[in-house]
Amino acid sequence: MAIGDNIRLVAKGSLRGSRITLAGLLAITVLAWLYLIGMASDMDAMATGGMVTFHHWTVSYFILMLVMWIIMMIAMMMPSAAPMVLLYRQVARRNRLPAVLGTLAFIGGYLLVWSAFSLFATALQWLLEELALLSPMMRSQSALFSGALLIAAGVYQFSSFKQACLKRCRGPLLFITRYWRPGVTGAAEMGVRHGIFCVGCCGALMLLLFVGGVMDLTVIAVIAAVVLLEKLMPGGDRWARAIGGLAIVLGGVLIVAGT
Repeated sequence: MAIGDNIRLVAKGSLRGSRITLAGLLAITVLAWLYLIGMASDMDAMATGGMVTFHHWTVSYFILMLVMWIIMMIAMMMPSAAPMVLLYRQVARRNRLPAVLGTLAFIGGYLLVWSAFSLFATALQWLLEELALLSPMMRSQSALFSGALLIAAGVYQFSSFKQACLKRCRGPLLFITRYWRPGVTGAAEMGVRHGIFCVGCCGALMLLLFVGGVMDLTVIAVIAAVVLLEKLMPGGDRWARAIGGLAIVLGGVLIVAGT
């Protein structure tokens, strides 16, 4: 077989593998959103019937909330992580590394970090309910708390740490070049590192779910769109600062209106 034919076969295989990977990421995202839609619909039905009350925080309920947060993070973050995952797979394949296992390990490491964040968010939800700052609909019922959280998240958008994390999230090639590790274990390590950068970039935005409603689909969709805007669109760093300014203004308005 001619060299040109070999090159075409390799390119065709790489393209096919990328399509399969992208389809898998899309399927995971769709399933996560379907879960959220179903859970939100159940909550709306209970609210309509006046049956929404505070739950006693048992171990099983904590696990249920933890699973909810993990799936919510998957639904919101997987689309913006797709370019990084696809680039990792291409580089691994071209270096004759186990691309499939490496890609799964990378995704696993990435989701492990967001699972740790979800554990923190679940514990925070528990604490906020104990302090009577959240309603049974998992939404802030304190204008002061909502305003303070919005202002804090807005200020964070301007921080150098946020901008450094965003730079690495926006530059998959830069990340691969600087943090490449060979092998499946190296892929998992890279996934963890990328997940840490993503939490540093987007974690404060996720906490705003407590303001608008943890299971409010509109709020979830808006924050997910903001993440995509910051990480994938041109001028994402400027968008981040603009969104931070808006959050600060809204927070101030809430505090003034609530006093």
